Amino acid sequence: MTVIVTGAAGFIGANLVRRLNDRGENEIIAVDNLTHADKFRNLVDCEIADYLDKEDFRSRVARGAIGRPEIVFHQGACSDTMATDGRYMLDNNLRYSLELLDWCQAHKVPFIYASSASVYGLGPAYAEARGNEKPLNVYAYSKFLFDQIVRRRLGSLSAPVIGLRYFNVYGPREAHKERMASVAFHHFRQFRADGKVRLFEGSHGYPNGEQRRDFIHVDDAVAVNLFFRERPAAGIYNVGTGRAQPFNDVALATVNTLRSRSGEPPLPLAAAVAQGLIEYVAFPEALRGKYQAFTQADLAQLRAAGFTQPMASVEQGVAAYVDWLLDHA
Repeated sequence: MTVIVTGAAGFIGANLVRRLNDRGENEIIAVDNLTHADKFRNLVDCEIADYLDKEDFRSRVARGAIGRPEIVFHQGACSDTMATDGRYMLDNNLRYSLELLDWCQAHKVPFIYASSASVYGLGPAYAEARGNEKPLNVYAYSKFLFDQIVRRRLGSLSAPVIGLRYFNVYGPREAHKERMASVAFHHFRQFRADGKVRLFEGSHGYPNGEQRRDFIHVDDAVAVNLFFRERPAAGIYNVGTGRAQPFNDVALATVNTLRSRSGEPPLPLAAAVAQGLIEYVAFPEALRGKYQAFTQADLAQLRAAGFTQPMASVEQGVAAYVDWLLDHA
């Protein structure tokens, strides 16, 4: 049967399409908005049955002009946390998602959608509970509102609905995100351009570069999507590694992988800093009160649902990603 992937030319969506292809699945309807056309490159090595523009797809859904798929993976969203157009954000991330939710429920189609760890704001708790959710920007608020609608419906579903709260995802096929691309991507580009990686000086009680996030490789995020396709336990789940690692780890893994590809030995953090390969810059005043200095996914619900696969560490995942970037330059 057909699989629908929205946001299919985007970061996680394109990786999901590629993984489905690897499993022998090509009957995929890819939905996206190619106003920024360069995203098409993410799908060049993928096999799909058809491509639909997002607005055309919404119109077809509203008119009942789409055949019933096996499942909908709704990865499409505006993910710009700095965006200020609230009307667009709520239409694109809330209303569009609600239209698909209603359609999937009417046709008894499983629905797996992208939520975000941004709903937790500054933390410090990152379990899937209402009391922990304090969104700081309109992007996070749009995700929070849709999660709330899903929660109210969990007791009366006609088909499974699974929300996945992605933490800091990095990996192949994200170049089109530009300033919203991952730290690992920006570190790679900085080192190739300037011979060094830049991190924030100490803040929020952390030393230089020791602010911590839960960084998850996109392959692991895709694996969670496919797990819930096979075992569709309705609910909202965190998707991270369950390990907070410092930005220094990301920077050092980037530097050492690039050094390795040039035949140079790895360095410890102190030596990389001493040699000017990692540089610390002043923490921006504009980010104070708006910056997640620590995130760490509570994976209790994900593990209880049966997902036991280990997640790549920063050292493993960033090394693999840098190798991919070099091979696809």
